[in-house]
Amino acid sequence: MTCPYPHSIEQSLAEANSLCMARGKRLTPIREQVLTLMLKNGRGLKAYELLEQMQAIHPSSKPATIYRALEFLEEEGFIHRLDAINGWTACQHIHEDAHQHHDLLAVCTECGTVQEISAPEINQQLKNLLQAVGFSQNAPQTEIRATCPNCQQHKEA
Repeated sequence: MTCPYPHSIEQSLAEANSLCMARGKRLTPIREQVLTLMLKNGRGLKAYELLEQMQAIHPSSKPATIYRALEFLEEEGFIHRLDAINGWTACQHIHEDAHQHHDLLAVCTECGTVQEISAPEINQQLKNLLQAVGFSQNAPQTEIRATCPNCQQHKEA
């Protein structure tokens, strides 16, 4: 699988650490390990998949530990919650301001691969459509359930 992240894992972790320090927060070893696992996997993961991988490194890891780390990482803009697969994925743009993240998340419902897409004009159209019917957007990103090129090839084969 091709890594979807524009920077190395080490560079992404350094950026996350730097952003935490600038915000007066701390990227604890557990939080850093969870983020590392997510960056290494390069796809969306469920909490219990992360727990399994963490327990291979830290056998005493518990679900609450994973959920707390996920909550922190999401609040800081380092990961995205994926309702389409009931999981999370590392942000492909950790180095950017959390408010400048990409608007659309294409989520492969077959394998969990995620591609961030910048389409401010489409996002604005969605906001306008929602406002026209009296709704407001609750999340900064819109998920699109899709099938990635790799899974499309496997289906055709």
